[in-house]
Amino acid sequence: MDIGYGVVDISRETESQEKAELIRSVDFETVTTFESPYVEAIKDLWSDAGIQECYDRRREYQLTDSAKYYLMEIDRVADPKYLPTEQDILRVRVPTTGIIEYPFDLEEIRFSYLSDLERIEEADFLPTEQDILRARAPTTGIIEYPFDLDSIIFRMVDVGGQRSERRKWIHCFENVTSIIFLVALSEYDQILFESENENRMEESKALFKTIITYPWFQHSSVILFLNKKDLLEEKIMYSHLVDYFPEYDGPKQDAKKAMEYMLQVYLTQNPDPERSCYSHFTCATGPQRDAIAAREFILRMFVDLNPDSEKIIYSHFTCATGIHGS
Repeated sequence: MDIGYGVVDISRETESQEKAELIRSVDFETVTTFESPYVEAIKDLWSDAGIQECYDRRREYQLTDSAKYYLMEIDRVADPKYLPTEQDILRVRVPTTGIIEYPFDLEEIRFSYLSDLERIEEADFLPTEQDILRARAPTTGIIEYPFDLDSIIFRMVDVGGQRSERRKWIHCFENVTSIIFLVALSEYDQILFESENENRMEESKALFKTIITYPWFQHSSVILFLNKKDLLEEKIMYSHLVDYFPEYDGPKQDAKKAMEYMLQVYLTQNPDPERSCYSHFTCATGPQRDAIAAREFILRMFVDLNPDSEKIIYSHFTCATGIHGS
């Protein structure tokens, strides 16, 4: 990227290079604690003007959306007594590979945690947000694991969005009641991991069109979630939508107009005017009311569209499209 460290003194630049080498030497798969030299190196590098310029150009390379969040919280995370907050957990991302099924009950969520047995055994036990956030029961393959919500049977399947993963699932579903397609609004100016010449949102748009026109899904309702609106609101102030989507004729630095345009970009991929596509703007790391609103939106759509049938939810997360190892 031809960006140097933000120092004018040669000795300071050498010092920055040494700190960068120290960080690069860390085996991130085995490290369990933050030792002081590494913490100080990370803090010094993050405050460097050259590093900040590189971060501002992050659309040109592969960087997780949560990088800034964790770098800004480095002192807290490095504390020996550190315990992750809800935001820490929500911002962690591991890409989906293969086909994973997540069984859950939206009405009576009960999980067994050995350290909290007495609390969980109480007759009036209600799960805390931490109980829910820490619960994950992935399985490999596709297994019938229905659960009951108001006498309606639900099953949710999460699939990998990377190109290499699609061949594992694209032919696996039929008679699916509903498709949830999740768009990362903030990826309008980013490139694919698989191809530096292709825009992530263009790839996501093409995949959306492929899915909704597949014969297997012709009778499935479609719910479009446009996620990461908070990141879009931040990015749109300096990265202009028209630079990546020349057809956009709205004002610059206007997140609302940008979101409206992006919604239409996806809706126009639907070739069947008789087929409805329901949309909702979301922020996965936002306040609890956002999660509640999204949940109620999904339930309302499912019940209204398919009042008598079993609910099989096909969920595709496009924020995984083109991302590898983040």
